[in-house]
Amino acid sequence: MKAIVQAEYGDDAETVLRIAEIGRPEAGDNEVLLRVHAAGVDRGVWHIMTGLPYPLRLMGYGVRAPKDPVRGREVAGVVEAVGHDVTTLRAGDEVFGIGEGCFAEYATAKADKLAPKPKNLTFVQAAAVAVSALTALQAVRDGGKVQPGQKVLIVGASGGVGTFAVQIAKAFGAEVTGVCSTTKVDLVRSLGADHVVDYTLDDIADTGQRYDVILDTGGNRSLTRLRRALTPRGTLVIVGGETGGRWLGGIDRLLRALVLSPFVGQKLAPLTASENGQDLSVLAELIESGAVTPAIDRTYPLNEVPKAIRYLEEGHARGKVVITL
Repeated sequence: MKAIVQAEYGDDAETVLRIAEIGRPEAGDNEVLLRVHAAGVDRGVWHIMTGLPYPLRLMGYGVRAPKDPVRGREVAGVVEAVGHDVTTLRAGDEVFGIGEGCFAEYATAKADKLAPKPKNLTFVQAAAVAVSALTALQAVRDGGKVQPGQKVLIVGASGGVGTFAVQIAKAFGAEVTGVCSTTKVDLVRSLGADHVVDYTLDDIADTGQRYDVILDTGGNRSLTRLRRALTPRGTLVIVGGETGGRWLGGIDRLLRALVLSPFVGQKLAPLTASENGQDLSVLAELIESGAVTPAIDRTYPLNEVPKAIRYLEEGHARGKVVITL
C-alpha cells in the first residue's frame, strides 16, 4: 500500500516525510483494518513528527526516531477486516474515529475508538471530527461544565478544536464569544458565535466583559490575562499549550494552573482528553441533529501531506485540514 512514512524526527515536513510503498498492516484481536478514505490533520501530528516537546519521546513514540513510521490518527473509512475479539463491527461498515498510521491507504484502529459514520457527513467531513471534536466536547461538557445561559469565551475559535467548541457550547445553550484574527471573523460568526473578538484589535482582558467559562485553545496567553476575563468563580479550561520550548512546550503553563487553582476562587483546569467510542457516538448525534458541522478549510491528496502539515503549522487554517485518498 501507499503511505507517508517518517524515519527521523524533524520540523520540516517536506524533509522528514515521504511517500512509499509499504506492507499493509494487520488488525490485532481487538482491532479492525480500515480502508482509509480520508484522514484529518490535527496539531498532534506536528508534535509527533518533530518529537517535541522532548518528554513526548518518552511516552512510547520513540526516543531517537519515531517508533511507528506512519503519521495520522483522525480517520474515516470502511472496515476491511475485523480482529478475533471484535463483535461490534464487521467488514463493509462505514466508520470514523481514531486509528494509527492513517496517512496511508490502510490503517488499523481499536474497535472501541470507532463509531458509525454520521449519515449526513462525507468521509472527508467525518475524518475531521475525532481528535478535535472529542477534545472540544470534553472541554465544554467535562472541563467547563457549561450550562444554558452561561457566557463562554473560546480562544482560538477558528482552529480545529475551536470550531467544534463554538458549536458544541451553543448546543449546550451558552452565549458564546469567539476569539480569532481578522481574516477568520466571518468563519466564527458562521459557526453560530454570538460575539466575535478580533485579537488583533482588542485584548480580552481589557474589554471589561467577564465570562463564566473560558476555553483556551490558543495556547499562548498568560494565566494572569485569562483570569482577568473570568468571573470571580469562573472556570478556565486549558486545552494544550503552544508557548514554545523544546522541553516543556507550554506544559509549564498547565503546571502553574494546577498549582494556583487551589488558592483562588476560580477553577483553573487543564484538559486531558479521553479517546473513546461513547463520546464519538455523542458527537455523531450532535452532527446528525444539525447542531454541529465540521468546518473544512482545505483538502490535500496523500502525496501532499507535507504541504498540509506546513499549512496547519503556519497558522493559516480556518477549521480543519483533511487528507483524501
